[in-house]
Amino acid sequence: MRLENTGIENQTAELSQLDDLMENLGFVRASQWDYDRVTYDRKFEIKNDVYYLRVQGYAIEGDVGSRYALIKLITPLLGKHYYPHGVEYGEGENFPSSLVNQCKTILSQLKEDLAKLQG
Repeated sequence: MRLENTGIENQTAELSQLDDLMENLGFVRASQWDYDRVTYDRKFEIKNDVYYLRVQGYAIEGDVGSRYALIKLITPLLGKHYYPHGVEYGEGENFPSSLVNQCKTILSQLKEDLAKLQG
């Protein structure tokens, strides 16, 4: 599920600052990057189901493997994990409304935090 109009789309931040913001909001980048892209995931476990809120971005300056990269964020995704196949983000998925609302709240906080970086 694409979480449209969150206000973070097309926002930019320096990678190290973005890493700190995302960690404070419960996201993990771990090894999910290459030189041009980053992916941050936040895991949710509800009953017997596992969901992931995914925020992705790409480098518009520098590269992720160096000391400096300016990252531009794209539309976040909400997906459901199916063992052993992986995460599905399709529009045919049903997501609990409480989870969708929680994700929107988290993304709203990210938008505020990004605005503070911009000054």
